[in-house]
Amino acid sequence: MKKRELSIGVVGVGHLGKRHLENVIKSDMVRCSGFYEIDKEKSKKIINENGIKSHASLDALLKESDAIIIAVPTTEHFKIAKECLNKRKNIFIEKPICKTLKEADALIKLSDENNCFIQVGHIERLNPAIFTLKKEKIKLNPRYIEIQRLAPFNSRGTDVPVVLDLMIHDLDILLSLIDSTVEKIDATGISIMTNSIDIANARIKFKNGCVANITSSRIAQDYVRKLKVFEKNRYITVDFLKGLTEIYKVLDLEEKIKSNSITTPFIRNGKEKRIVYEKPHQNKFDALEMELENFIESNKKISKPIVSGKDGREALNLAITIQKKIEED
Repeated sequence: MKKRELSIGVVGVGHLGKRHLENVIKSDMVRCSGFYEIDKEKSKKIINENGIKSHASLDALLKESDAIIIAVPTTEHFKIAKECLNKRKNIFIEKPICKTLKEADALIKLSDENNCFIQVGHIERLNPAIFTLKKEKIKLNPRYIEIQRLAPFNSRGTDVPVVLDLMIHDLDILLSLIDSTVEKIDATGISIMTNSIDIANARIKFKNGCVANITSSRIAQDYVRKLKVFEKNRYITVDFLKGLTEIYKVLDLEEKIKSNSITTPFIRNGKEKRIVYEKPHQNKFDALEMELENFIESNKKISKPIVSGKDGREALNLAITIQKKIEED
């Protein structure tokens, strides 16, 4: 007997939810079971644009779905996710996983009890520039990391502080790059356009000695999303917007280099060295589509979520700790 086709539904069809829905609709790997949206006008518009089924309730959508994508405001994450997990549905939930650690822990416990999984939408993990580091098996040993994420003001996402809105992306990446626990955090921030923190800076020291300096702002003039990794004899830059990774390293003359590398000779302590510049080949792809592909394959037990519920919980934990430090300051 032919195995029933995997069906995925979407809860919330705002800016990001609409894109998730469109990706599910056009995927040839699954069947779209429709969506649930409390905004009736928004529902009508989506129906007219895509001809896809709108369900009158979350329960109705769950009855026709094997797995669910949740793209509602952060304040609603726990309520929606809890109902999905209670019906034994695997879920993809946009970042942050929840508003509080208590909620996140409750969801992770519930997913374990119901033999389900949670995948969290920290999309920058699938940015081509970051993904290249993993694909090329570039092992990092950072001493210092600097990250900037700046954006012009947009009312979307201001239901939470900038630490939970923007910085949490980079906190997740940071935790995935550094194999150590946090030792100390210093943080400061300020409110300008909203009633919560709009600009924040955090300096994080890890037990292995690595220090990270992260700045996030949602009232900048231009978009900036960059990561810089400083190591002994190597410097790596990542531009998330361009999807570009560049590597500079100091090598002895006799050390092997790639044929397409650019080199500059110099002398250090009387010994000839060279600075080598490399730009790893990067395949361009849609990170949101890859997130869906990973979610589908995880449902089919072909792979596991790139960003698990526990990963999302750890990023949230660090974000909340930073937010508290800012409030104390």
